[in-house]
Amino acid sequence: MIDSSPLITEVGAPVVAPRIDPLVIKSLEYLGPMAKQGGWRPDPDLPEIAFAGRSNVGKSSLLNRLMRRKSFARVSNTPGRTREIHFFNVNKLFCLADLPGYGYAKISKARKAEWRPLIEGYLTDSPVLRGVVQLLDVRHDPTEDDLTMLDFLADLGVPTIFAVTKIDKLRKLEVTPRLETVSKFLGLDIDQIVPFSATTGVGRDELASALIDLLALPDWKLPQSSDESSDDMPEGHTGEPSERGAT
Repeated sequence: MIDSSPLITEVGAPVVAPRIDPLVIKSLEYLGPMAKQGGWRPDPDLPEIAFAGRSNVGKSSLLNRLMRRKSFARVSNTPGRTREIHFFNVNKLFCLADLPGYGYAKISKARKAEWRPLIEGYLTDSPVLRGVVQLLDVRHDPTEDDLTMLDFLADLGVPTIFAVTKIDKLRKLEVTPRLETVSKFLGLDIDQIVPFSATTGVGRDELASALIDLLALPDWKLPQSSDESSDDMPEGHTGEPSERGAT
């Protein structure tokens, strides 16, 4: 599958050049759910990338756009309904782990208490986790639940891609200031986050490319040589989430 992007020739005339899809979806297989910490999970045959975010951040819509499927991930009218980790085999290349959305106010404290050990236990214990895609809603500052998750990812040291969703909900003049606010909060440069719209498709290929780059990185749980530098990290993610407020 190809896309198009403008290219300027020597004489300044715009032409259309093909752009190759960085992640052509050739096969997509649902493997099953993990319902509790230490419960069933797929055999660790493939590297895993987890997608995390609070309820109603637009994760299901993002996954549908990323996988180029209309109903790959269920888009529920009731945020907080999903209570399991769902695993998908993508192109027999990697396993996508769709984590439950956290932080929905109307969910009982008992149910919330079930989610935290499930999510944190999976992220800590998975032997093949290669990274996390953390979603944040561009329209809002991170919530307390977001901050808890960001601190956990930072303590864990897992490579993290930051995708900022729902940019189509803002006026064009509002997008850059909000992205700057989010990136400053994360202690990142603005080009280290991926602006995303499930409605228009903006950011789809950038996120897909970041996933491919993430899979090519050495296993973060293994000792690394001192000459490896974070400057080699692909655009859109960091080797270790920055502490909040870092500059």
